[in-house]
Amino acid sequence: MTLEQLRIFVGVAEREHMTAAARALNITQSAASAAIAALEERHAIKLFHRVGRGIALTEAGRLFLTEARGVLARADAAETVLEELGGLKQGTLRVVASQTIAAYWLPPILATFHERYPAIGIELSIGNTGQAAVHVNDGKADLGIVEGEIEDPALAHWPIGEDRLLLVGAQPFGDVDIDATWLRRARWVQREPGSGTRSTLDSQLRGLGVDPAALDVALTMPSNESVRTAVEAGAGVAVLSALVVDPAIKAGLLHVAPITFAPRPFFGLRHKERYRTKAADALLDVIGLQRR
Repeated sequence: MTLEQLRIFVGVAEREHMTAAARALNITQSAASAAIAALEERHAIKLFHRVGRGIALTEAGRLFLTEARGVLARADAAETVLEELGGLKQGTLRVVASQTIAAYWLPPILATFHERYPAIGIELSIGNTGQAAVHVNDGKADLGIVEGEIEDPALAHWPIGEDRLLLVGAQPFGDVDIDATWLRRARWVQREPGSGTRSTLDSQLRGLGVDPAALDVALTMPSNESVRTAVEAGAGVAVLSALVVDPAIKAGLLHVAPITFAPRPFFGLRHKERYRTKAADALLDVIGLQRR
């Protein structure tokens, strides 16, 4: 089998649609079909169920998908090693970051990196903390930057930056005493489980003697922006990064409660056994300079 056949198989498997995969891979549908048929024929196994006009992975296909992704990740790593033998003159840096970091903290750092290394392309993926860890573990990203702590023995995990969390609402809080009782009685808008903001908030609440599961949660939202917008509309209170809410606070759309949370660290993620790319090291150097 060839790497191209593996790429086509992974593309089809992830989309479960031959036409969509062919379009994404910039090949014809007949070429995609032929590559899948060649794999199935050569190994006398069915990788997909054909049901009507749709397709779905067989059990063999699901098992093979994990291996195919691993082979492609190793091939990409090998190509990176060759590119970097000539120094930081070409190549691609693959970074995955959680939402707050990718949208607010990281862009000026990437701009500085691009000024220094204009020949290095940057691929930035966005996901919550758990999703970012999976990307680094699978070799889809050289470096992860996340808000929450990760317990994965395969990943190196270290503080790389920090920001502040603020409790905000649409109305001024006045002189109200924000204690454990107030927090339990408030109506909340929260991020989804798995997000760094959510896990940090849960940890901070437990430190204040509040069980996160006991909160009155009005809405659970998939992004910082959707949480902020819901709070601005009066759906409840929320704890969000100062990076996210500062513009709304300055505009008078949100107000900050009189409670202080401990600074929230950002963490770098790398796979302990994969090749350390020079481009990722260079980005970490830029981040280090920004922190001074």
